[in-house]
Amino acid sequence: MIQSGAALIDVREPFEFAMGHVSNAVNIPLSNIPSIVNDLKQIEQPVVLYCQSGNRSGMAANFLQSQGMNEVYNGGGLRDMSPFM
Repeated sequence: MIQSGAALIDVREPFEFAMGHVSNAVNIPLSNIPSIVNDLKQIEQPVVLYCQSGNRSGMAANFLQSQGMNEVYNGGGLRDMSPFM
């Protein structure tokens, strides 16, 4: 999915994102996800979320799925995403 152009969202805090992130990822902290859910629903490609360990991205993915987004995936932790950095 990532190689096919999925939207990458890093749900860590900005200071964590600044220390290193996946190329082309957008930083949207987990706490901000609920306030922009309608904007996120406008994304046409699959969405892959990641964080440090996969916990926060899992929470974000579950929330977005509960809001009706179907193509949302937990990419896991930064280490899981390292091939895309």
